[in-house]
Order: sequence, then structure tokens, then C-alpha cells
Amino acid sequence: MGTRYRWQIQPRFFVILAILAGVIASIWGLTALVGVLTRPKPPELPGGGRVIFPDYRLFGYSGYPGAGALGRLGTGDIDARLDEIVASGADYAGDRKVMPVMELIATMVHATPGDDGLYRTRVADDVIASWLETARKHKAMLLLNIQPGRSAMFDEVRYYEKWLVNPDVSLALDPEWAVGPDEVPGKVFGHTTGQELDAIAGWVSELVAANNLPEKVVLYHQLHEDIVTDEDLLQPAEGVVLIKSVDGIGTPTAKTGLYYRIASRTPEHVHLGFKLFFEEDARHGPLMTPAEVMDLSPEPEYVLWE
Repeated sequence: MGTRYRWQIQPRFFVILAILAGVIASIWGLTALVGVLTRPKPPELPGGGRVIFPDYRLFGYSGYPGAGALGRLGTGDIDARLDEIVASGADYAGDRKVMPVMELIATMVHATPGDDGLYRTRVADDVIASWLETARKHKAMLLLNIQPGRSAMFDEVRYYEKWLVNPDVSLALDPEWAVGPDEVPGKVFGHTTGQELDAIAGWVSELVAANNLPEKVVLYHQLHEDIVTDEDLLQPAEGVVLIKSVDGIGTPTAKTGLYYRIASRTPEHVHLGFKLFFEEDARHGPLMTPAEVMDLSPEPEYVLWE
């Protein structure tokens, strides 16, 4: 009798157990679904997405507030300059979306040493905040340009960490102004090495990973072939887009020739950019047209006007 009773109870027990398991699984699944739906969306680039190339082509102006000699972006109404960037950028789009760029000279080189003897000053935080606000209004990327003087390039980069944790703020390095402890900017060309650039890119990569950021640009300007040495030591870095902007001043023939010479020595994982100068280039002949710039091979992925 007892044995038969136990056999009658067991099926009910397993049914109840199955029901409980189903309820628990449903609650767990609902909790997981709520977690997915309420999870903050990862930060994106100004134009959307988290990957820069090949979706975008970057186009922008450089400058410093109120200093027309340092670039067009520092002249007149800043919103009007951004409207120009958006309108002019369309001529360079090709088959890509254009991402507007504001390249702000954040660390500015000087011909005099200053109180610290480093021949450079840093822009005030309120200027960066104002330009970043403008960039966001126009869905643009803000690049902080570093002209280090006698200061260490890496020290200047790390100084701006609180700004670089933003998904729409990246770096532009100007090694022609990176001089040694006994040199004066403007009297000699500065320089950098692939090893130094690699250390900076690696640090930025860690910043991207730690803050779940979209890809971040590390750009370096190059005015002539000797400014960057041992470039093969610059390795790819996760989450970092490496760009070299070729900045030669002169006739279209001279600028094109420099572009091809520097491009031939550039690592394959480094994207190429091209800089045009409103005033300096015009003194040497006609400015290169968008068609002439886009006819360069490889095609520039960043075009900058100063």
C-alpha cells in the first residue's frame, strides 16, 4: 500500500518541480530582458556609429580663438565657420559621409620661454568647453592640437585626459614644434619618433577601452620627411585611428610631390590626410581644387584647411 502511494506522489512532485523551474526561468529571462532594454547605449561618434573609416571622411578647419593668423577657424563667428565646414566638406565627400572637424590649437608654441621655460601655453578649460559645445551643436569632432615646444609631447597629451574621455574629442599632434631642451621653436624643426607616437596611441587605446568609447583619432602632422623617424615602431592600437596629415606649403606641384614622397614611407595601417593653407598656398599659385585633392592616390581621408 505504502509503495503504491509513493509511486502516485512522484509524478505530481515532478510536475510541480517542472512548473517551479519554468517560473524561475521566466523570471530570470524577464530580468535579463529588462537589463538589456535599460542598459545605456554605448557612446557614438558625432555622426553616429562607433567606427570612423571607411564610413566617414573627415573635413575641417584649424585655429585658435581670435587669432586669424593661426587658421580660419579662429576668425569671425564660430558657428558661421562650422556652416562653412559643412558646406565645403561636401566637395570632398566622394562616396562617404563627411564628419566636420574643429582642430583647436590647445597647447600653443611660442618663441619665448615663458615662466616655466617650456615655450608653450595651454588653452583655458572654458575655451575647450565652448568649442566642444559648438562642435556638438554641429555634430562635429573636436581635435585638440598639441604644439609642445620644450614640453614632452606625452605630458601635454595626458594633461587633456579629462577632455579626451569624451567620445567626440580626439588628438592632433604637431611634432614640428616638439624641440629639445636646448632648442628654440621656430629656429629649428622639431621632430618625433615612431616609438613616441606608439606610446601615445597605446595610452589612448587604454582610454578608449576603459570608457567604452567609439574609435578615437590620433593624428600627427608632417611638414617634411625628416620630422618623423623610426615610423615602423608605430604599431596599430585597438580603438585608435592613426592619421598622418601631410602639411606642405607651396604650389600644387610641390604639395603633390611631398604627399607622394611621404605617403610612400607611411605604414599601411596609418591613414593619410592633406592640409591646405588659405593664405600661404595662395602666395605660391592657385589653391588646389577639391577635385585635384581627391585625385591624389591614396585618396586623403582627412582634409584640413588652415
